Amino acid sequence: ELRTGAARTRTTTEGGSSRSKRENYLPVFTTSLLKTVVTAVETLCIRIPIHWSSSCKNFMMKTEVSTAANFVTRLLRGTGLLSEEQLQQFRFSLEESLGDHYQHHWFPNAPCRGSGYRCIRINHKMDPLIGKAACTIGLTKERLFSLLPSELTMWVDPYEVSYRIGEDGSICVLYESTPPPDKNQKDSCKEKLRIGQSSPSKSFGMMTCSS
Repeated sequence: ELRTGAARTRTTTEGGSSRSKRENYLPVFTTSLLKTVVTAVETLCIRIPIHWSSSCKNFMMKTEVSTAANFVTRLLRGTGLLSEEQLQQFRFSLEESLGDHYQHHWFPNAPCRGSGYRCIRINHKMDPLIGKAACTIGLTKERLFSLLPSELTMWVDPYEVSYRIGEDGSICVLYESTPPPDKNQKDSCKEKLRIGQSSPSKSFGMMTCSS
């Protein structure tokens, strides 16, 4: 029984006489109000994987992970061979896979730590995380190879997401924000590759964005 917060009067009979007795009830949600709250929460959390809501670390990496997944999805969209529904399913699946994979290898206070582990790599061998997401929309690895660059490296680190197409291509930044100062921070595998890399990327130019 749903009860409102207002007091309710009950009439009781004792010894042939009647008297009124007021009962106070704590306010409770009505069914319509409860549905409104649930809808609002679902709207705010749309397309955020369930496991992200239970992990502060996973939620903190959402911008970087989403940037990486969106980039690969844009490469596939450029082929014009996949439907928008397939592309969105691929993006969502890749976000989930990356979030799970990075869960215990994400260090905002030391962004370069674990950089090699988080690196996404296609080098005549398909990256398993991309391959797993492609399987959800029925793409084989062979088909995926024909749609994506044969040589692609992407680094997904706290505060920065960057990529390189081709072994001699330059490293381009997709997302960048200011990390906390850390004078003892070691160079990442990406920084080592920056040295002597000045050739432009091959036919896959993407805009740099920062926050």
